[in-house]
Amino acid sequence: MVQFPDSWSSLKVALAHDWLTGMRGGEKCLEWLCRGFPNAPLYTLLHKPDAVSDAINAREIHTSFLQRIPRIASHYRWWLPVFPLAVRGFAPVEAELLISTSHCVAKALRVKRPGKHLCYCFTPMRYAWTFHDEYLGARSVKRRVAAPILARLREWDRRVSERVDRFIGISRHVCERIKRFYGREADLVYPPVDTAFYTPGAPGARRGDFDLVVSALVPYKRVDLAVRAYTRGGFPLKVVGTGTETARLRAAAGANVEFLGWRSNAEIRELYRTCRLLVFPGEEDFGIVPVEAQACGAPVVAFARGGAVETIAAERTGIFFAEQTEETLLAAVSRCAGRAWNEDEIRRNAERFSAQAYIDGLDRSIRALLCG
Repeated sequence: MVQFPDSWSSLKVALAHDWLTGMRGGEKCLEWLCRGFPNAPLYTLLHKPDAVSDAINAREIHTSFLQRIPRIASHYRWWLPVFPLAVRGFAPVEAELLISTSHCVAKALRVKRPGKHLCYCFTPMRYAWTFHDEYLGARSVKRRVAAPILARLREWDRRVSERVDRFIGISRHVCERIKRFYGREADLVYPPVDTAFYTPGAPGARRGDFDLVVSALVPYKRVDLAVRAYTRGGFPLKVVGTGTETARLRAAAGANVEFLGWRSNAEIRELYRTCRLLVFPGEEDFGIVPVEAQACGAPVVAFARGGAVETIAAERTGIFFAEQTEETLLAAVSRCAGRAWNEDEIRRNAERFSAQAYIDGLDRSIRALLCG
């Protein structure tokens, strides 16, 4: 049972989030804030009620003019250049404390002084600063057209970062980016993983004869690497997730790669409990999926970059591969599959990232900001 600080009930808080179009890792972080501040209004560019949880929907939600565009939830990323204009349309928020959860524009929301702004930063704006090749292609016409737009977005993003009074980064990896791009120090508070829900299966149960990927099927997640490697290696791979890359990945996959589409949390938990191992082929700012898998006792094979190096204990809870090639991934999978793992130790490692640890870390930053 997660305990929220008593002091939170007396604060006048407002929340801000980039957009509400699904329940991914960022929305899981926001959901806990909604529980901790049940009366806080929420500001966001756009809101798709059937795509987010009751805990998020059960509050006063303010949206931008983008909300009025037909079918905006399915193509909002094409509107990236006008996001700064959309967030500028919000009047300064009247609150003692504004908490933004942001990887894009929510941190640009203004708070009426003397209110303070605390930003839980998933990363400096990903589209503008990093992963250009994955989103646009290394030598594409799209990249050449986008270059001046992204340059303006970087300048805007750096400028509006000054509206934030205190930053929190979701990993050391992200704290370093905040320092590099914004010139700001950041507290470190890891995102919450529901370790009470994601638990190992029955004692003594044997793991299955398949490996697992759980991911949005978008370019920077590098699911294509896992699909190619397993098609070449021949061992069964199950892929959970949907996204813009679905058709391309299916076309590249062999008969041993099975695409399961969207699955409920309970179904994913059962897959974590029964897979031989989880494959995590991309570079993530944190990466909740590997922690969920470890909470269920599953070892992880992961690319040795980003948040994974902070959440996986090398040789104790998983195996890293240093280059994003089929050969190095398959070699790491072979090493992982060829050894015995202590599922209790794997589970203990995941418990470091509980929801209570997240709430306690946020409270330390809130106190430091308001009492400093």
